[in-house]
Amino acid sequence: MHIVIFVVIPVIMVGWSAWAIGFVSYGLFAGFVLSIVFQLAHTVEHTHFPVPNAETNKIDDEWAIHQLKTTANFATKNRLACWFMGGLNFQVEHHLFPKISHIHYPRINKIITATCKEFNVQYIEYKKVKDAVISHVSYLKQLSSPALAH
Repeated sequence: MHIVIFVVIPVIMVGWSAWAIGFVSYGLFAGFVLSIVFQLAHTVEHTHFPVPNAETNKIDDEWAIHQLKTTANFATKNRLACWFMGGLNFQVEHHLFPKISHIHYPRINKIITATCKEFNVQYIEYKKVKDAVISHVSYLKQLSSPALAH
């Protein structure tokens, strides 16, 4: 069914070359957006990359704390970014409540930030996409440092 809808019908309607250009353009654009979202949500300066305890082979933090330490939000007040990314800029909420619709993330965000503040747990959020990109690039520079190489 997928091949019929996304290959056969479009090829019949617009021809091979127009379909190929559209299909490749769509794939490249969607891949770029997804890679940006996940890099800005997980590979930034303030997120952690915990390793399992050597003896137990388990992460020492409980599940929710692990989600908070390894995930970051960005541009949560930017309506265009929220629409464009389908709410995935609310990665903390997405990780903590994966079965709840993204339209509820802004309200859940307020509850989680207040709870984190109450229990002195770090909540990682970059106000703008630009801030998250800067943090991502800075983190990549840190990773490339010979001092970090093992």
